[in-house]
Amino acid sequence: MTRYAVDHARNALVAHWSTGIGDVAVTVAVLPPARPSDALRLAARLTELSQACWRCYTHPASISDQHGPGSLGWHRQRERDAFTAVAPILTASADVPVSAEVGEIAQRTGRALRALDSPELTTQVVADVAAELSAVEQAERDDLSGRAQQAVTLSREDASPLQVAQADAFLNRQPFGSEELITQIDPAAAAIAAAHWLHAAAATTGRHVRQHPVQVVAEGDHLRPLAVESLVEIVSAISFGATPRQTVMPLIRHTLHVAEGHLCGVTDAKRRIAAAERLVARTRIDHPHRHPGPDSVCLPITSLDPARPALDLLDNLMTGIHGCWLQYAGHARTRHAFSWHDPDDDRRQERHAELFLTEVRQEAATRHQHLL
Repeated sequence: MTRYAVDHARNALVAHWSTGIGDVAVTVAVLPPARPSDALRLAARLTELSQACWRCYTHPASISDQHGPGSLGWHRQRERDAFTAVAPILTASADVPVSAEVGEIAQRTGRALRALDSPELTTQVVADVAAELSAVEQAERDDLSGRAQQAVTLSREDASPLQVAQADAFLNRQPFGSEELITQIDPAAAAIAAAHWLHAAAATTGRHVRQHPVQVVAEGDHLRPLAVESLVEIVSAISFGATPRQTVMPLIRHTLHVAEGHLCGVTDAKRRIAAAERLVARTRIDHPHRHPGPDSVCLPITSLDPARPALDLLDNLMTGIHGCWLQYAGHARTRHAFSWHDPDDDRRQERHAELFLTEVRQEAATRHQHLL
């Protein structure tokens, strides 16, 4: 989303958003003489409005199971339909009747604008809000260029097949990842493609070290335990016939629910509680002088970062692919008894890297029909 701030040195209202590798900023307007709190309040309301509008992108009505009156899909569509009323609400001379949250936040933003009492400022702010709404609509059409690029930092409940295909093309060119993958692709779509390529990398390494792909991923000592948990779950499911989308999207959606304070479904929670109880019991046996209780265990509710689930999963997947290469390279080094520090062996390592990537691409191609 776009965040708004006041530049006191220039007495200007500025907007900034992320591009995946850093933020860009624009000047929205020069502020009129006023109390500093009025300008700060306007910046805060505009930030809230941007967040509410981008939520229509990350939580689309189309993903809901029900769309009847009062249903989740109905409420989400009402929020999205409220986009057309934002500009009239901002320019109204007084409060107008609203129903959706987007409209309510636009109402509060309009009050903040009226407190500053500057027609020129209102015109400039309305133009910037229109650009923000246009960026959301552009992202919905799978175009993440310009201002819509901020979508690459958001976790979405759904992923566009077109975006998945673009991510797959980027990974085919560079299976270890590229700048384009994190600056041009929605992270949920990128994670789906990356899951496909992680399975290909794990299967490739597994053939050489004579291990199942799940074992290859599970033995990655370069990953956090929770990261390993998510990657093992994904590779295991794909190995048994699930598609990358079927494994990735439930993880992201579950974590998005957790981020909002909801635990949907108790099966996973029961499994985690059972694991914690086994840990407590084992600790009591191994360390009789200790007396750990259930309340002494910190229980992770999800294997992903609730603040950035799609990005966190994508990071884990790309690290997992690199970890498969490290195991492949370590096996090749042991088998052929060469050193990484010898110039001739450096060239041999490069050849092994080329062989690894060639095999990974071939493996990914054999399962490509399962990707989309």
